[in-house]
Amino acid sequence: MDIVSTPESAFADVPDYDHEPRYLTVDAPGDPELAYVDTDPDGAEETFLCLHGEPTWGFLYRKMVPTLAEHGRVVVPDFLGFGRSDKYTDPEDYTFDLHYDTLVEFVESLDLTGVTLVCQDWGSILGLPYAVSDAPARFDRIVAMNALLTDGEVDLVDTWYAFRDMVVEADALDVSRVIDGACVSDLSDAARAGYDAPFPDEASKAGAYAWPPMVPQDPSMPGADRHARLREDLAEWEKPFLALFSDSDPITEQYRALFRDLVPTAADEPDVRVEGAGHFLQEDAGGACAEQIVAFVDRN
Repeated sequence: MDIVSTPESAFADVPDYDHEPRYLTVDAPGDPELAYVDTDPDGAEETFLCLHGEPTWGFLYRKMVPTLAEHGRVVVPDFLGFGRSDKYTDPEDYTFDLHYDTLVEFVESLDLTGVTLVCQDWGSILGLPYAVSDAPARFDRIVAMNALLTDGEVDLVDTWYAFRDMVVEADALDVSRVIDGACVSDLSDAARAGYDAPFPDEASKAGAYAWPPMVPQDPSMPGADRHARLREDLAEWEKPFLALFSDSDPITEQYRALFRDLVPTAADEPDVRVEGAGHFLQEDAGGACAEQIVAFVDRN
């Protein structure tokens, strides 16, 4: 089991994300380091935990962090295999439980409480079952952004399967091109460089190769049982829940109504869409997303 670390020099020109990186050695094979940003490590009354998905890293939240940081502590980890975190070089070294257990260890190590979870894509696949089913006492609110419920009972759309197959079959994964293709606006050259920075070679992209086929697609797959329990627990969730979805994401569109119908408190929130945004709504409309989240916290 080989582990690589992207050199810090690779991040020298990353725009608008100059927060000091912090590191936590986690209990996983090879003792990898998980990188994260913490805008107020001494703590604050409000804490926002922002979780990224495939194939991004904390940089995805750069347009949101400044606004959220005006209202509390913002914590943004890079999952193993992404961003500044250490990376296994074999896709088979990544598992659902590896990522899930790492998230649990991270939150418990920082002893985060009073948390507003902000999650999208794989951030929701991992973050929602943890927050709702396993650690509800730590979380005060949930913001599910272009999120998924993957218990194997909801058929993933053809667009997602095409994406999965493209990643699995790729000889060389062009990370920033994937992200650009899932946005409404065109990425600038600087933003593309920022998304590519963690991945200087194919070996460093093993985590990005591993995630799409790992999404639970039927009830027998690892992680599907957590989401089956999540579905049950969401139906009893009494804390504030905001389903914040964009207007142009075919991959997660079907889950918007599912969450608003399933979670009792979701219907208490305004029925809003983030306009002019695709799958990566943080990139297309980060400022608008942050404003919606701040308003949500103020209401609750």
